[in-house]
Amino acid sequence: MAKSNGENGPRAPAAGESLSGTRESLTQGPDAATTDELSSLGSDSEANGFAERRIDKFGFIVGSQGAEGALEEVPLEVLRQRESKWLDMLNNWDKWMAKKHKKELDMCPGDPKWLDVIERDLHRQFPFHEMFVSRGGHGQQDLFRVLKAYTLYRPEEGYCQAQAPIAAVLLMHMPAEQAFWCLVQICEKYLPGYYSEKLEAIQLDGEILFSLLQKVSPVAHKHLSRQKIDPLLYMTEWFMCAFSRTLPWSSVLRVWDMFFCEGVKIIFRVGLVLLKHALGSPEKVKACQGQYETIERLRSLSPKIMQEAFLVQEVVELPVTERQIEREHLIQLRRWQETRGELQCRSPPRLHGAKAILDAEPGPRPTLQPSPSIRLPPDAPFPGSKAKSKPSKQAQKEQQKQTKARGQPEEPPAPDQAMVEAAAGDAYPPQHVPLKDSAPQTSSAPQDSAPQVSAHHRSQESLTSQESEDTYL
Repeated sequence: MAKSNGENGPRAPAAGESLSGTRESLTQGPDAATTDELSSLGSDSEANGFAERRIDKFGFIVGSQGAEGALEEVPLEVLRQRESKWLDMLNNWDKWMAKKHKKELDMCPGDPKWLDVIERDLHRQFPFHEMFVSRGGHGQQDLFRVLKAYTLYRPEEGYCQAQAPIAAVLLMHMPAEQAFWCLVQICEKYLPGYYSEKLEAIQLDGEILFSLLQKVSPVAHKHLSRQKIDPLLYMTEWFMCAFSRTLPWSSVLRVWDMFFCEGVKIIFRVGLVLLKHALGSPEKVKACQGQYETIERLRSLSPKIMQEAFLVQEVVELPVTERQIEREHLIQLRRWQETRGELQCRSPPRLHGAKAILDAEPGPRPTLQPSPSIRLPPDAPFPGSKAKSKPSKQAQKEQQKQTKARGQPEEPPAPDQAMVEAAAGDAYPPQHVPLKDSAPQTSSAPQDSAPQVSAHHRSQESLTSQESEDTYL
């Protein structure tokens, strides 16, 4: 079977059918049939008559398949907390965002065998989003540029159709050049080997997911084993598209936030949560007597388990760590080598999140200057900070006069403690924490001379589970 033909509609694999050795069309969903009519109407959404229709906050046309119904309102204070913490993390996560790169890839013509396939896939990516609603519009043009550039950047891999929705989501949030380099990071660091020709990496992760499921939900694991359903039949699109074609859009954005920050373990956790709540009880298993019913249950998940608040809470609390995933990875890799031989795809070790990527490639990086969209009054403390009362100017002047009268050298003004605490946020521990079982201090030096731990230094440390839960929720 060819890597991607792009000509015919999607074919649901028969129960138990092996997907080994192919890269199936993963992006030709139910939207493809209705998109041809829309995309042939004009060059942009205004010309197509969509300017008069309402657009939701994510950019989808209200009433379309991509748009969501009644959204859960998030309190403004929660949004401010999330934004302030993400801005703090972004200052240490800007290597691929701020780095200057040459643009020869955008100017090259590209390989014709990939250009034709990419061109046929453009109108299938989120056709009810205002960026991609029309054939030849600016969204489709940028999507073509990004995907073509990747085939030039990695000619040995070429183009995989599952890369198109990934690139489309990136283009909704950043310019084309940044979207391209972000796609490169996803393919090389976060999900290496996922888009190779024979799907070996995704098959290996399918075995890892299935083994972890035995610990998370024995009922679901036993049912899938009894029905002899290969993991590739339900998890391929989940993992290769990073759930961008599975979850409601608000949930997609939350999952991607966690995925970029912590890596592929988030993709595993989301998959395990969906399997657990879709097939994790005897009552749910009884409703899926055969392979067909089980596959349909996993393709038509309950809206409740995909809802943003519920899903994120479950993902954060699921006890599956990076160490467990990598341990299982070594076990499944050894089994693969015993039964199938060595992997043929180039599969370097994946890195679990932005911090691991930055630590693996140390070097000077300019600080990303945040531009928050939710602005606070100048005198308002950051959410979660414990601002202390600041002495008045008159009190400061009196203190300076007393210092000069005693003949002591005038000390420079101390930094505003409230701003230090605001920059660090309430998720960090206090700066002065005595070491356990430490000997009593005998030095006559004042305590203020103890080394200080700056907020910037603490922000470079990895988030603990409690801190990440506070951030994501």
